[in-house]
Parts: sequence; C-alpha cells; structure tokens
Amino acid sequence: MLTIGCHLSSSKGYLAMGKEAVNINANTFQFFTRNPRGSKAKDLNLKDIKSYLDYAREHRIEKILAHAPYTLNACSAQPSVREFARLTMADDLSRMEHTPGNCYNFHPGSHVGQGIEKGICQISEILNEILTPEQHTTVLLETMAGKGSEVGRTFEELKSILDQVVLKEHMGVCLDTCHVWDSGYDIVNHLDEVITQFDNIIGLKKLKAIHLNDSLNPLGAHKDRHACIGEGHIGSEALLRVVNHPALRELPFYLETPNDLNGYAKEIQFLRNGYSDSNVKNPA
Repeated sequence: MLTIGCHLSSSKGYLAMGKEAVNINANTFQFFTRNPRGSKAKDLNLKDIKSYLDYAREHRIEKILAHAPYTLNACSAQPSVREFARLTMADDLSRMEHTPGNCYNFHPGSHVGQGIEKGICQISEILNEILTPEQHTTVLLETMAGKGSEVGRTFEELKSILDQVVLKEHMGVCLDTCHVWDSGYDIVNHLDEVITQFDNIIGLKKLKAIHLNDSLNPLGAHKDRHACIGEGHIGSEALLRVVNHPALRELPFYLETPNDLNGYAKEIQFLRNGYSDSNVKNPA
C-alpha cells in the first residue's frame, strides 16, 4: 500500500492534521515543528497528542515527518546562529518524544564561505551534541539543490556528515525529488543509476523518506523551485516511476507541491491510481 501524504499546517494541532490527512485520502503527513521562518514553538497540548495517537491507530496513519524551520543553519559562520540551530533542534527532539517512532527532517545548512569540509564538520558536531542513545526519533538529512553554499547537494556530502555522527542508528536521509534533480541527478532518464549511486555511497538502509515534488527548473539548475506533479521538468511519468520503484515503493512519500488541500487530494489520488501500474517502467 502506498504511504503518501502532504505538508499540513500544525497550527490547529496533531488531531486536526490527522483528520485533514484522512479527508484527502492520505495515510501520513509532514508538518513544521514551529513557524518555518521563526523560532518559538507553541506549547504542547498533551491531550491533543493523546487524541491524535488514538485517531492515528484507528485510521492507520503511518510514520509522520516533522520538519525543522528554515531559519536553522547548523553550519553558519556565526556562532550565535549555530547555537540557535542546536537549541532549536534539541528542543524539537525533546518534544517529539511525545509522538515516538517518527522522523525529524532538516536542511543541513549553508557554509557561507567557510568551505564544505568546515560546514560538514559543524553540522556533525551539532548532531553529536543533540542526539541521545534513548531517543525514539530518527533525524533525517535532506538532499539539497545546491543553491549558493548549501551543504548536501551530493550524496558524498551527506555521507561525510553521517560518517562523523557517533549515534548513526538515529540518522537517515530524506530524498527530495526536486532537489536531487536540481542538483544534477537525472531521475527522469537514469532513475536506476541514481538509486544505485545512492546505495553505493550512503546505503539504501539510510533512506527513510521521500519528498515527492516536481521542479520548475531544468536538470542541474541548482535553484530549488517546487512544482505540482506533472507541471515541471521532472513530469508525472517519472514521478510515478519513483513511487513504483522496487527500492523506494515501501517508503513514505510526502508532497511539498504548491497546493491547497484540494490540490493535494487530486495529486494523492493520481499517485494512488498509478502506484501499481505495471506499464510504468524506466525508460530505455
């Protein structure tokens, strides 16, 4: 069964997100842990969380994905910015213990002129400070498009971060189809080769989630502009091959396309309809 959802607003609480997901035929969802452009998180509503957990079991909502705010930069040249990232991520992971067994995704950051090796070292240092042996959340590095001095534009860069993390069992990767396309990985014509490359460098066991997005940009543009399914340079047929690929089809997929709930519902139905289509094959 296809596990697919979209990005939902967390402003009304977990139970509301769960109900919105079910209403659009989703069985998972993604949400921001706090204002994506801000810093302060709302107080947890433990009663709401309990109601959500009961609702999720009843409606078979699968592993959900929490997304760190965009304001984080774990490899900033400014110590105060790195400290903000460390404190925010540590707080998010503490809060997520109330919904154990899920994933927490973040953008590795931008080294802003320090150099890629320095940036990788700073990101891994923060991860080593905030990860704990007893936590029940898997932290995911997101593949990036390669804008400016972004870290994570290649599988090798992500591997370098993972290699320096001590508690590796608490780490994984979220692959964003728009980002990898924009960074130069041709998932339209060479999906098998890209997946093999990921497996050889990082290992498919570390791939825990997929952001399923089309891209407004051509291959290798290094820009990161999401498009609705079938309205970009990747295209609907290629994205159907992604959700049907034997190495990927059991993973949870999260839409981050520029949509409202009705738009998400249509995309989810389209992807469900094409999920088991044996006619969708990788191009020669």
